Amino acid sequence: MISGSLFALVSFVLVATFTPGPSNISSASMGILYGYRNTLKFLAGLATGVFVMMVVSGLISTAILDLMPTVEPILRILGAAYILYLAVAILKASYTFEEADTAPMGYFQGLLLQILNPKLIVYAMTLFSAFLAPIADNPLLLVLAALILTTTAFCATSVWALFGVMIQRYLHHPRVKLAVNVVLSLLLVYTAIDIAGII
Repeated sequence: MISGSLFALVSFVLVATFTPGPSNISSASMGILYGYRNTLKFLAGLATGVFVMMVVSGLISTAILDLMPTVEPILRILGAAYILYLAVAILKASYTFEEADTAPMGYFQGLLLQILNPKLIVYAMTLFSAFLAPIADNPLLLVLAALILTTTAFCATSVWALFGVMIQRYLHHPRVKLAVNVVLSLLLVYTAIDIAGII
């Protein structure tokens, strides 16, 4: 059975899934720029990426972490650096794109973002090595766990995208725009610090 308590597992999944990260922040930005409906393909790509990474991590994470225990800290540092880069990009975001100037990111951009998302890689490897290692050898349970985790991730990115839609009307005001950028950037900085294991 799953090691550790169910409460610890659920808490870890919810906190890791709903807290700021590249996919959640980009979903909020897409919601601001294009609205929820035009963001759905991107969200579907993100969800597919989560499913793929969960299955792959379930198959290889335990073996990799057992053979090379230094992999996780390295992934955490690389992930933190990438997220700090995204924080700077969010801080500079203008949210002044015209619809004719740029198209919303689609399914494949969402898929690629998740496959290259260091937070997701660290999260998935930690999840399977710390909580779900006993089910990694059972294909049916592995796919079921991946589907549950994918559904949770889709709910999280949807919440962030809808948050973006809700605040969109207020972003004409320079102070509001600056405040949103600063808050989103600081949330990413916090994510980077957390992933690096500093706090």
